[in-house]
Amino acid sequence: MISFADFKKMELKVAKILEVEDIPGKDKLYVIKIDLGNEQRQIVAGIKPFYTKDELTGKNVIVVANLEPAVIAGVKSEAMLLAAKDNEGRYALVTIADNVAPGTVVE
Repeated sequence: MISFADFKKMELKVAKILEVEDIPGKDKLYVIKIDLGNEQRQIVAGIKPFYTKDELTGKNVIVVANLEPAVIAGVKSEAMLLAAKDNEGRYALVTIADNVAPGTVVE
């Protein structure tokens, strides 16, 4: 269990997926460029087995925007996509309606 104060430290925002690229030699990873309203960032995400590039491009997703950047497979990742994982290990992205603007805070 975490406190409400700890939960409030997370900055959840709506992001629009602009581009999706492969990472050479990585079967599970994409580099995803997102629009957060006032800035663009990139995310490295292990969702390649579950989504094509075309399925992802243009989606509005929820990200943890204030996660400390990390280097994954030699690529800087500047946020984290939220996804649900089922009992068989498949991922489904947490998405939101298209009419919600990138950068909108999720409360």
